[in-house]
Amino acid sequence: MINYVELPSKDLGATKAFFAAAFGWEFVDYGPEYTSFSATSAGLDGGFFLDTKASTTATGGALVVLKSDGLEATLAAVEAAGGVIVKPIFDFPGGRRFHFTEPAGNELAVWAE
Repeated sequence: MINYVELPSKDLGATKAFFAAAFGWEFVDYGPEYTSFSATSAGLDGGFFLDTKASTTATGGALVVLKSDGLEATLAAVEAAGGVIVKPIFDFPGGRRFHFTEPAGNELAVWAE
């Protein structure tokens, strides 16, 4: 069972502001180079560590996929919070999804049935 995921962030403040605005995530800082989010607000425990790298599918990074009950509304929230859509909504076996990058450059996806 996967219960924790960590991603790099070039700018922890921008990353936290983005996920708070787009998805309502809450964070706990552990010093200036690490912040965590919890399953309570994100659905899975995890964190972001300060680093110059970003996780993308193009560089072989794992793709973290979030679930949504309203894909179009979530896409709008991602864009309003400063995310960049890198793959618009498309169909795949099991539903529909889109990919985005957050301000620190990490690529994530959102899917819905």
